[in-house]
Amino acid sequence: MKTELIDASATRKEIKIEIEAERLSAAYDQISDRYAKLANVPGFRRGHAPRAVVRTRFKDEIRGEVLREVVPPAIDEAIAEHRLVVIGEPDVHLENAEGLDKIGDAPLSVHVHVEVLPEVALGQYKGLEAARMTRPVTDEGVARVIEGLREASASLQAVEDRPSETGDTVTINIHGTFTATPEEEPINVEEVDVVLGGDGVQQDFTDNLTGVRADEAKTFTVKYPEDFTSKGLAGKEVEYTASVTSVRRKELPEMDDEWARSLGDEFDSLATLKEKVREDLQKRAVVESDHRLRSAVVQKLVEAHPFEVPDTLVDYQTNQLLESVVRDMVGRGFDPRQQKFNWDGLRGQLREQATVDVRSSMLLERIADEEKMAVTDEEIEEEINTLAASSRQSVEQVRAALTKQGGERSIADRLRNRKALDLIIENAKVSDEEWREEEVEAEAADAVASQEEEEEADSNREQLDEPGEEAEAKAQSSSPKA
Repeated sequence: MKTELIDASATRKEIKIEIEAERLSAAYDQISDRYAKLANVPGFRRGHAPRAVVRTRFKDEIRGEVLREVVPPAIDEAIAEHRLVVIGEPDVHLENAEGLDKIGDAPLSVHVHVEVLPEVALGQYKGLEAARMTRPVTDEGVARVIEGLREASASLQAVEDRPSETGDTVTINIHGTFTATPEEEPINVEEVDVVLGGDGVQQDFTDNLTGVRADEAKTFTVKYPEDFTSKGLAGKEVEYTASVTSVRRKELPEMDDEWARSLGDEFDSLATLKEKVREDLQKRAVVESDHRLRSAVVQKLVEAHPFEVPDTLVDYQTNQLLESVVRDMVGRGFDPRQQKFNWDGLRGQLREQATVDVRSSMLLERIADEEKMAVTDEEIEEEINTLAASSRQSVEQVRAALTKQGGERSIADRLRNRKALDLIIENAKVSDEEWREEEVEAEAADAVASQEEEEEADSNREQLDEPGEEAEAKAQSSSPKA
C-alpha cells in the first residue's frame, strides 16, 4: 500500500492512499464466495451458483462490502504510518470505486482528509503581566444586601380600608374567552397572584386590577401581539373576567435586633448581621477578583500564542456553550423554541468564545506536559467529592455522569490544566490596581453580549414575563388551547 501525506494546514492533513489491486482482488473473491454459499439464485441450488453469476446478481452489495472491509483498515494503517492524532471522523473520497467489479485490473485510490491536533510551540508563559482589581465593600453595599433580606422577609397583609394600588398583590380567579372564537375552550385559572406594577406583569392586568377590592369582579379585554410567546394566545383577543379574592400589601419587617435574630441563630443583633454581611461581601470580592485575574491571564496567554485550532473541537465547544444557554433559558421558564433570538448570530458569538476556550485548554495542557505535572488518585477523589457537594448529588451519581464524559480522566485533565494555570498565576507579574467600576461593568456587558443578542433578549423577557405569566402558565396546563 502506498501513502502520501499532504499538509493542508496545521490542523488539516490529506492522505493519498493507493490500495493494491491484489488486496482488493482477495477481498472481492472472499466476499463473492461468501455470497455464493448463501445466495438463492433462480436455476441453481442454494450455494451452487457460479461466482460470476453471483457477482452479476449481487454486484452492488458485494462492491459495498469490499469497500467496507478494505478501506477502513487501510485508512487506519495510513494514519498510524504517519503518526497522526486524528480528531473526529475522516472525510473519505474514493477515486475509482466504480470499476470495482473488475477487481485486479487497477489499484483503488483513496483521498482522506483528517483534522489533527496542531503542534503547540510554547512561548512565554511565565512573567505575564496582569492587573488585579478587588471590588471595595462599602456601607452602601452592605445596606443593599440588608434591604434585600428585608424584602425577602416581607409579609403580605390584607388591605380592607382602600382599593388596590401599585405594589399590592391582587389574588384573582380568572375566566377568559376568545372573542373571535367563543367556541374555543376557555381559560379558567384559580388563585393567581398579580403584583400590580411588578416586573413581568402585563400592563393590561395592572391597569385593570388597580382600584379593585376583595370580592369585586372586573371584566376587561387583552389583545395579544402576533409574536406573543404563547402560541395559544399569540394574535388573539381574550375577554377576561377576574374575580378578586384578596388584596394584600407588602409589609417590611422593622430593621432591628429582633428581625436579625429571626434570620438565624448566628445573628444575635442587627450589628452582628451587618458584620456577617460585610464579611461575606469581602470574601465574594476576593473570589471575583481571583476569577477576573485568572481570566485576564488566560487571555494574555492566548494572545501570546496565536495558533490554529481544529474546527471539530471548536464546533463541539460551541455546541456545549449553546446547550448551556438553552439550559439556562429553560431553567428560567423560557421556551427556547419560541424565542426570537438570532440563533445564527448567537452561535457566531459563542464560536468566538469557544475558539478561545479550545486554544487556552490546549495551551494549559501543553504547559502541564512541559512542567511534568501529575494528578494523584487522592486529588481526583477530592475533586469528585467537591463536585458531588456543590451539585447536591451523591458521589455515585457524579461518577456515573463522569463515565459518559471520559471517566476520571476528564477530572485528571481538568486538574492538570488548573495546576498549569496556578503555576502561571504564581509566576505572573501581578499589579494591584484601584477599582474602576466602569471598566468592570464594560467587561460584564461584553460577557452578556457574547451570550445573547441584548435587544432581542430584552424583548423576549418583557413578553415572557407578561400578564400574569403565572395565569397563562396555569391556563396552558389546564387548557391546551390557552
